Amino acid sequence: MLTVTKSALVVEDDPTIRMVLRTNLENDGCRVMEAETGEAALVQLQDEMPDIVLVDLRLPGIHGLDLVRSLRARSEVPIIIVTANTDSHDVVAGLEAGADDYVTKPFVTKELMARIRRQLRRPVASGAEDAVLRCGPLELRADTCEVFRDGEALPVSRIEFDVLQALMSAQGRVLSRDYLLRTVWGYSNAGDGRVVDNLIYRLRGKIETDPSRPDLLLTIRGFGYRMKA
Repeated sequence: MLTVTKSALVVEDDPTIRMVLRTNLENDGCRVMEAETGEAALVQLQDEMPDIVLVDLRLPGIHGLDLVRSLRARSEVPIIIVTANTDSHDVVAGLEAGADDYVTKPFVTKELMARIRRQLRRPVASGAEDAVLRCGPLELRADTCEVFRDGEALPVSRIEFDVLQALMSAQGRVLSRDYLLRTVWGYSNAGDGRVVDNLIYRLRGKIETDPSRPDLLLTIRGFGYRMKA
């Protein structure tokens, strides 16, 4: 169960869906804020940044994609897109805008809540030997959830930290997209690899000197990703 200190912002113009999401989040001990439009969400975000944001793409007024971009520009808060639009272009655009995951309507409530819990989970080091992980100029501190490059702190989101921790802990072994989807995102079945690919793209923009020619986070075509040993 989520602790009562967690908060969620649900940005959805359909009152029935908002009610379903609010009820399930509150049952999990989460404090819920609601907004029917992107404009209303931005007003609320001036006063408080929640621990997670659920965004419908097809909003009246400001498009959901623009809201996601605005959120990502100011915060590393986890963002999950909840949309009835299954068009591949929109899904990819949402992930490229900075969303961490997406679900399509009609959604399975149990699955969505599992995704939300996973996004809100704070990483815990499995042992003293895992408290600090290093890869070249990178240093990951599991106890404080921080990442540094050459001693300078990097702003990483909750899900970016988890992916980087999994890859660095693998010590050069290749991790497949399906493995990362199961262990980091909490997918029970094989999911959309684009979720992983887009996050890797964002992560490279933060940890690599030249993201177009990655030296640390490598793609192993046909298999997955690994950190340089």
